[in-house]
Amino acid sequence: MWVTPEEVVLLKNALKLWVTDRSNGYFLLQHRRGHGDTGGKITGLLVGALDTVLDSNARVAPFRIVLHVPGSQVSWIIASGATIEEVQKHWKWLEQNLLPYMAVFENKEDAASFVQGKVKGLIAEEVLGSQAAREDDPARFREDLARFEQRFGLPQREKLVTHYTCCCWKGRVPRQGSLYLTTNHIAFYSFLLGKEVKLLVPWAEVTRLERVSVGLLTDVIRVHTRRKQRDFSMFLNVDEVMRVMCQLADIALRRLLDSGGLTLDQTLQESTNITKRVLEEQALRQYVLSLFGLPRAERLQEVMPCSVWTPHARCHTPGTVYTTDGYLCFSSREEGQCALIIPLAEILSVEKAESTSALPNPVIISVRCKRAFQLIELLHRDELVENLRDRLRALHWKQAMIREHDQRKKSTISAAPYYTFCYDTVQSDEEDSSVIISDKALRHTVHTDVMSSFHPSQSDAQNKTSNMEQVRERLWDDHFTEFGRGVHMFRTDKIRKLVALGIPESLRGELWLNFSDTCSSLAAHPNYYADLLEKCRGETSIATEEIERDLHRSLPEHPAFQNETGISALRRVLTAYAYRNPDIGYCQSMNILASVMLLYTKEEEAFWLLVTVCERMLPDYFNRRVIGAQVDQSVFEELIGERLPELAERVPDLSPLASASLTWFLTLFVNVLPFRSALCVLDSFFYHGIRAIFQIALAVLDANAAELSTCSDDGHALMILTR
Repeated sequence: MWVTPEEVVLLKNALKLWVTDRSNGYFLLQHRRGHGDTGGKITGLLVGALDTVLDSNARVAPFRIVLHVPGSQVSWIIASGATIEEVQKHWKWLEQNLLPYMAVFENKEDAASFVQGKVKGLIAEEVLGSQAAREDDPARFREDLARFEQRFGLPQREKLVTHYTCCCWKGRVPRQGSLYLTTNHIAFYSFLLGKEVKLLVPWAEVTRLERVSVGLLTDVIRVHTRRKQRDFSMFLNVDEVMRVMCQLADIALRRLLDSGGLTLDQTLQESTNITKRVLEEQALRQYVLSLFGLPRAERLQEVMPCSVWTPHARCHTPGTVYTTDGYLCFSSREEGQCALIIPLAEILSVEKAESTSALPNPVIISVRCKRAFQLIELLHRDELVENLRDRLRALHWKQAMIREHDQRKKSTISAAPYYTFCYDTVQSDEEDSSVIISDKALRHTVHTDVMSSFHPSQSDAQNKTSNMEQVRERLWDDHFTEFGRGVHMFRTDKIRKLVALGIPESLRGELWLNFSDTCSSLAAHPNYYADLLEKCRGETSIATEEIERDLHRSLPEHPAFQNETGISALRRVLTAYAYRNPDIGYCQSMNILASVMLLYTKEEEAFWLLVTVCERMLPDYFNRRVIGAQVDQSVFEELIGERLPELAERVPDLSPLASASLTWFLTLFVNVLPFRSALCVLDSFFYHGIRAIFQIALAVLDANAAELSTCSDDGHALMILTR
């Protein structure tokens, strides 16, 4: 094949590693010493070993064509091949198409430049439309792909992602070679002292990937399969290799279980789309979505360093700003010091201010609650502002279309809705002054009924805790004054401490909606819930039958669900979600979570809060096989061994302890802990995400470690944890 012209100094051939078979005024056709010779076997072995150690292309391509300018000490490799027939085709093409025209150049260097340019053009034509076209370095990737195909001969649908030079260990013996990572396999090739080694491991057989220390080697990647383990080391960038391997293993697993609950990102559905650059972009995107708890469909747009004015600290805090389709987010350089999440739907304007030495490249972002945020030190300020304005214009146009559609729809609504409840006539703002009161008001009435059932005016428990509630409310009011209120409040270590103290009853619903950003989904889909209820009215399915069976098992000890008002609200929320997401439908434990949400939010808000938990905060948890929860059980088992080493040492098999926590994760401790304690767990969950559940689960095991260590069997351990 044609290769990107690469300089070779003739002095490097002093050892006669290459033997010239044919030559003319400008080109040399050569083969590697020892390759194809009837004698000189020792020479061939030594040269082959040298090629492997130096990762030489000559092992796979022992034939080459060299461009040589007479009188020059420098030559260029322009073609290589695994067989003599392959390079002879290129040699013939050079003789017929280029050699006759070389004489017209008076300057020999011009002739060499002409040949190099022509070869690069041929390579570009070959790359166009091939796998290499999407890579950062198409020419180099094309050569790596040729090596891979020559060595392993896999079908063309096998997509090579990247390759690294490394060592594979067999006991204490290292094998220097190349590690190829494809969409379906880990492949390793080595040739040392005449011995060829090929390893081909499907990702589907990989059970574990880990970084370990073996003797003096501190950065070893260990690949576990069902039968054995293999160690790879001496990477130039072991962090990058480990990240790419984990991503490819995850993609393979999700493909295997796609129909069983694990979903695969749309970008990675087609194997041909998977490149090293795409994986790097996906890794950054997943990090940002996880860091800020954003919807899974969000696409990352801009990432750039900046500083944000933080009024509570009275200084500019350095960090990084991330923008997606629907959000602008900021995270301080010191993780946890300060974070900011601003939905684009809340932004009124993005303006550039005058730049000064104290405030370089400032941008002012104004939001609906009459607050403004100042960003400075933006390297690409103009690009960021223009892109944000484009997305804001598109968003405002979409919102205007939705309002217009709602107005047309309201004009055709029958005056006699199918609900037979009272209607609330309180308007929220001027924009909604013309809204005909219908289903939305109904949900407010239902919510009020549920709340009145749960919080009776003469409750003894409420009287006992009223003083503490007042203290908490005062602390939160002070916090709102200093850090802001709503989704876009500054999130610092102080708010974490307030959440740990427990959220006041009067603020719990509001803060759950803000922490999880459910209010953005609610605002973006007006009348969506009412439309769902209308569409699924009278519909029956397996999901609705399961919902009916579980309705009276949802917090049966609470008065709110001992009457038809609460039961009906819960039925509507669960049925609407089952209709919205038929892939999930209904899963046990959804009723428990939804019932708690109804106690602190309106019915429509509870529906969207359930959507957020099932589709954003706990993806892949609620399906027939609860795949996401089972994956987290495996993660939890690893964390027990890492965080509770004494317990792990006394209890050899941790799987029963991990499996016992399945209910904890699915119900977020609601049906395990006393109710008020469980509410504090939910407070932490909506702020920290699933991390809070892992921490609390570890704390439960740590508190019972002494008893668990003396258990004689798994049943005894389960009794302790149940108690």
